[in-house]
Amino acid sequence: MRPALLNPLFAPVTSLQGVGPKQDKLFRYLLDREQTPRLVDLLLHLPSNVIDRRARPKIRDAVPGTVVTLEVTVDRHRPSPPGRSKAPHIVYASDETGDVLLTYFRAQPGYVEKLLPVGETRYVSGTAQMFDGTLQIVHPDRVVDEAGLAKLPQIDTVYPLTEGLAVGSIRRAMVQALAKLPDLPEWISPEVMRRCSFPNVSEALHRVHEPHELTDILPQEKFWSRLAFDELLAGQLALALVRARLRRPAGARHAGDGKLRSKIIDALPYALTVSQQEAAKAIADDLAKPIRMLRLLQGDVGSGKTVVALLAAAAVAESGKQSALMAPTEILARQHIKTIAPLAEAAGMNITILTGREKGKERKDILARLESGEIDLLVGTHALIQDDVIFKSLALAIVDEQHRFGVRERLTLTEKGDAVDVLVLSATPIPRTLVLTYFGDMDISELREKPAGRREIDTRAVPKSRISETVDAIGRALDAGKRAYWICPLVEETDAEGIEHLTNATKRFETLHKRFGGRVGLVHGQMKGADKDEVMAQFASGEIQLLVATTVVEVGVDVPQATIMIIENAERFGLAQLHQLRGRIGRGSEASTCILLYHEPLGEIAAARLKVIRETTDGFRIAEEDLRLRGEGEVLGTRQSGLPGYKIARPEIHGQLIAQARDEAVRIMQDNPHLTGERGDALRCLLYLYERDEALPLIGAG
Repeated sequence: MRPALLNPLFAPVTSLQGVGPKQDKLFRYLLDREQTPRLVDLLLHLPSNVIDRRARPKIRDAVPGTVVTLEVTVDRHRPSPPGRSKAPHIVYASDETGDVLLTYFRAQPGYVEKLLPVGETRYVSGTAQMFDGTLQIVHPDRVVDEAGLAKLPQIDTVYPLTEGLAVGSIRRAMVQALAKLPDLPEWISPEVMRRCSFPNVSEALHRVHEPHELTDILPQEKFWSRLAFDELLAGQLALALVRARLRRPAGARHAGDGKLRSKIIDALPYALTVSQQEAAKAIADDLAKPIRMLRLLQGDVGSGKTVVALLAAAAVAESGKQSALMAPTEILARQHIKTIAPLAEAAGMNITILTGREKGKERKDILARLESGEIDLLVGTHALIQDDVIFKSLALAIVDEQHRFGVRERLTLTEKGDAVDVLVLSATPIPRTLVLTYFGDMDISELREKPAGRREIDTRAVPKSRISETVDAIGRALDAGKRAYWICPLVEETDAEGIEHLTNATKRFETLHKRFGGRVGLVHGQMKGADKDEVMAQFASGEIQLLVATTVVEVGVDVPQATIMIIENAERFGLAQLHQLRGRIGRGSEASTCILLYHEPLGEIAAARLKVIRETTDGFRIAEEDLRLRGEGEVLGTRQSGLPGYKIARPEIHGQLIAQARDEAVRIMQDNPHLTGERGDALRCLLYLYERDEALPLIGAG
């Protein structure tokens, strides 16, 4: 149950004055909510900038290009002439030192006259400009009388906006929301409050939305940092509750005698790398211990995570139990099954795939075999967590994370068995600080080496002005029987601003098809699954030699014969994405080449990114550099700035708070694992405010 104290913050924004049904839709879009946002969502929408209204010069002293607040007398109006709606409504005003024009375009008739009555004194705030030798303010931000001046903020906040929603609407709503803020209890321990010089949460929210100083809204200052810590603590506490639940002592354990694992290792065409052997041993040891496993296996593209995951499933099958491998996309699930199937067959293991595509009789048959215990390992998408999927004895849940599964999906899968062990795979090496943020304090195995026989990839950056040379070189490679990818950032034409130079995949396919005919294929995310698979199969078989694609091939596509990768508009991709894309080649024994085609001129960060990707293929170093360069969710291949799932915390600024939030969560779990008493009630408030309350039922669960 949500604490009653929080009810005012969970009222819909439409309960505020001036927020009607039309605004509701805009606020949903702005605050990224499917339902009507609540006051708490609005309060956690922090300003992106401020306007300093403290400059109050005379007209003569106003500096063009700055924000000024002028005391003026309204002299006369010149409304737009009838039928000429494009002509502005001009108000002539003055003080004892000079004149100013206040200019309004498309003004409502009568509105400006009412706002600025002739002969009255008004205070007008906005950006000063010169027009024909006279000072002018176009669409003043604020126009107030003497009484209004007393309430006019000296420093005004500016918020991220969406089309149709004016900053004034957000400010007015925010003032009302702040007025409804209840007296919240303190959930941070006094020691952390003292060490970090944090204000209380109410002061932090007020000072960020109603700053006294220009610096009050900066993410590195104490007000924003306090809110970032709250958000990180809520995340860490939720992970700690999940971990405590998963870590409860377990009865029968799941490691067998090693027979099936030996058969798989014998069937491999190469020897396991040292880190694969170490990871497989660590997992087998975990499976034998009396507490449940919670391990993260992270390794670079092509470092052999799937084989280690299969060895874990084999260890479980040796003791007569079942495993599930959940992948975020169907392409990935089918890729896993392709890698695993021949090895599992050699060991006599039964494995099957279940995605949205298996329907009717086929699906029924799979579910019956699963329930009878005939299937040892079931690979699939989130189709695995549907209610009718019943295991006879699920003992191991392998989650191929790709950062697309939340705590809830992981838990739902583990609840399909008794004391299920959890192995999370990550294809993007993640810097240590971020591992803590996403996964809590998990045990970690890292696969650092590439499997034997892998060749280095020659990576070059080439300006787009030399594209015709690149196409000629591709022609020679195709004639020599080679296979290549050509990656574009878009699927088709878009009217978004600022990206006129971006090439879309459909257009690039057409130009290359004219040149190379049927040797070229196209695949992108808007195609049907079966159509995509057909093109991929043609590429894998060599029927198509050049595959034009969007980033849909970023993960889970394995064509060892492909040795060339062209990435067009490479400057538009994050480091993690460039690294993932490049990982599609260099999978066979032949030398491979990656060409980064970039549009000139290159920005500073884009140039730094291309330099890093040219210099190294070590995913762990790339992840660290990505964090340093961008400090964004891009490290994990997600789009939004900040940490995925986090609105306020920024890793490049609040990195040191992540470890402190984790330590605090660990302390709470030691001292008060059931969140009882006053501090427990306060922490429950925190979990509700930051939508981490899905972990609360775990406290009482057995």
